[in-house]
Amino acid sequence: MPTSKVRLNLCGSSYVTATTESEDYMQNLADRLNLDMNELMSSSNTVSITTAAVMTALIYRDELEKASGSADNMRRQIKNYLEDAASAKMAAEELRRENDALRKQVDDLRRRLNLRDVSLN
Repeated sequence: MPTSKVRLNLCGSSYVTATTESEDYMQNLADRLNLDMNELMSSSNTVSITTAAVMTALIYRDELEKASGSADNMRRQIKNYLEDAASAKMAAEELRRENDALRKQVDDLRRRLNLRDVSLN
């Protein structure tokens, strides 16, 4: 995918970044970041842009870590479900083979019983 330059405005400053993402996507990220940073700065007169950027980065990093942990947990659960499904499929196949063998035995026993009844008559 080609790289393009996107100009973003954050807290009154303009930044140009090279990205393979769409301009709309990058602008949406910048808008959210701008909102979050401005919210932190409005919560206290002593919060600088740098402090707001660092605190927002920590919040985002925390969200990323938690989301990654959740994704890892979901991957493990899916893997376990797939293993369980494969085991169940193997067990079902074994039971199907056993059922087929038992049906053949029943058919054989019925045939032998019919032959015996015919020979007794």
